[in-house]
Amino acid sequence: MIDESGVEEVYRRLSEAMPGRTKGAKGPKGQPDAFRSCISCMLSAQSLDRNTAAATRALFALATTPEDMLALSDEQVARAIKPCGLYNVKARNIRKFCETLLALHGGVVPDTREGLLSLPGIGRKCADIVLSFTFGKDVIAVDTHVHRVCNRIGLTEAKTADRTAQQLEERSPEWAMRDGHFWLIQFGKQVCKARTPRCATCPVNDLCEFYGGVAGREAS
Repeated sequence: MIDESGVEEVYRRLSEAMPGRTKGAKGPKGQPDAFRSCISCMLSAQSLDRNTAAATRALFALATTPEDMLALSDEQVARAIKPCGLYNVKARNIRKFCETLLALHGGVVPDTREGLLSLPGIGRKCADIVLSFTFGKDVIAVDTHVHRVCNRIGLTEAKTADRTAQQLEERSPEWAMRDGHFWLIQFGKQVCKARTPRCATCPVNDLCEFYGGVAGREAS
């Protein structure tokens, strides 16, 4: 992995090259409240963004609170969220989520990681996304792009997104926690792409373990 000074430098360069929270970048879920953010995040599992968006639009046209959601049948929910795939499983998970949210938290989505993880269907990634985008917490949420980028360039060395999140929390400077997710996700979409990374014009290629290793050898 990149050493501590390298981590600082990566964040410094990305802060200059990529949009941050205060420069117009939006969270990936774009929902107006914590309840809908949680549901949207649950629906996004193994689903393309456009399919998740279609599913959330259809579902939230029917219900926007846990009480109203529970008034729907599983069949109604499944039919609405069909575009995102695994709709029968996700419909059951939404019901369990709403029941637990009402039973444990009075229908109010908790603003702590521990509280969010107490809810069915909410893992570390979803919890951190809600904390960051809905509650404005200084948390680097790890989605597919962030997991790929961090392990490719050497910010982390982890096989799972949860472990990547833990390492980022341990290794990232405090000043980068606020906008770190925005920098990393935009970097992953614009530069450090999954199949065709733009290594030659990358702002951190001299620090990147991938570019200095496999990609660097192929380019030479």
